[in-house]
Amino acid sequence: MAMDNRNGGLFGLINPTYGASDPGMNVPLTSNPGLSQLSPYLNFDPAYLQTTQPEFIALEGASQKRGRFELAFSQIGGSCLIGAGLGGAQGLYGGIQETAAAGHTGKIRRTQLLNYIMKRGSASANTLGAIAFMYSGLGCLMYYARGSHEDEMNTLGAATLTGLLYKSTAGLKKCAMGGLIGLGISAAYIAFSSRDKLKDRYAHRF
Repeated sequence: MAMDNRNGGLFGLINPTYGASDPGMNVPLTSNPGLSQLSPYLNFDPAYLQTTQPEFIALEGASQKRGRFELAFSQIGGSCLIGAGLGGAQGLYGGIQETAAAGHTGKIRRTQLLNYIMKRGSASANTLGAIAFMYSGLGCLMYYARGSHEDEMNTLGAATLTGLLYKSTAGLKKCAMGGLIGLGISAAYIAFSSRDKLKDRYAHRF
């Protein structure tokens, strides 16, 4: 039976041995001195892989940062989920008190609790979803009206207009109160999220 002396086994399949004289093992580790290592298995130079680029695909000439329109979908959906959670918790708490006071037990109490949770949860989800929709839409309009310029003024303006618009049917006093609440919430958000940028921008004025 023929033996392969170079590999030291039966056709090189049993107990193979390799040495430096084997030409199949002379695979260069680098494409050029000082460059990244070559893969001995895939036979390509990893230097051609651009590992420093963002791991998403952007259209040619488009910004690689998500704008207000792209963020609007997550903001509206997140607001609906938060509203449903808060409203459901409020409905559960109120339902437990109401059913206990009414003396309901068993299946009747469970049904009433579900009704409270669904009613309060859906109402809160609709409210926060509508507010988020108005805020996102007004923010996009301000962004394009200002020549695609994004800064804190868009956030302040969109939040203030959202408060005014949401309470516009409740009278002038409540409309103004809604605008002030929107302005205050947006100002607090900017002060928290952009505190470092604001500090660098206005530090020389104080």
